[in-house]
Amino acid sequence: MTSTPTPSRPSGLDPEIAARLKRGADGLVPAIAQQYDTGEVLMLGWMDDEALHRTLTTGRCTYWSRSRREYWVKGDTSGHVQWVKSVALDCDADTLLVKVDQVGAACHTGDRTCFDADVLLAERTGDAGSGVPAVDQ
Repeated sequence: MTSTPTPSRPSGLDPEIAARLKRGADGLVPAIAQQYDTGEVLMLGWMDDEALHRTLTTGRCTYWSRSRREYWVKGDTSGHVQWVKSVALDCDADTLLVKVDQVGAACHTGDRTCFDADVLLAERTGDAGSGVPAVDQ
């Protein structure tokens, strides 16, 4: 991701916050929605400066739809609202973590989370000798 000097759409986002964001070529930043009290990862959406501004000021998650090319507020049509509890920027300033209180399903398929339908690797059990390589930090 690269820093985009000016967002492609007008925004009310605080200029100090906007200056910190590292956006993709499309002006977007990935936003991970996580259930605030359980840590459950619910979904990934995309935000530009204005979507982030709306999220910060309304207390409801607002995303940019890449396919429809418009803003959407989670729950406006489905009733499955995301009430914002906190918003954090990662150490590289290229990803947002939005902790929410999810009402109903987070996924457009009706599932609670977008990450439970197609598990590529199930949770492993065992100790350090399990053959799973350690990850360097």
